[in-house]
Amino acid sequence: MPKTTGKGQAKKEELPDTIKRSDAKAQRTFAKAHDSAVEEYGEGRRAHQVAYAALKHTHEKVGDRWEPKSGGKGPSDAQAEGGRDTSRKTAGGVDANASKTHLYDVAKRLDISGRSNMSKNELVKAIEKANKSETRKARGKS
Repeated sequence: MPKTTGKGQAKKEELPDTIKRSDAKAQRTFAKAHDSAVEEYGEGRRAHQVAYAALKHTHEKVGDRWEPKSGGKGPSDAQAEGGRDTSRKTAGGVDANASKTHLYDVAKRLDISGRSNMSKNELVKAIEKANKSETRKARGKS
């Protein structure tokens, strides 16, 4: 099902919840990439993967929504930069390529305890876990 209107706007009712809670650019990016992927691969999992990979170039997941990257555009993890036929582990929307300082600031916003003693990889994992928790809460699941 198309995620964009004839004028290229995102159909909010067709978007995943975390995208609905995000800014208009995140919604358009996901929707347009999804629709393009559906033309190429058909409806399904692959189209969603392509749409999320495109979104990860401009946004990062913080809590229960996607926010514009502060450090500029680019892939957020090895999977997003890998292109076609890759099967690397994804960081779940966390910008794993960001600086440790940026990741620390995100962890602080998410109130992750122990963040000052964490390595960069530990921060990525802790933020990913906190994001999943925030998304569950937003869906009404504990």
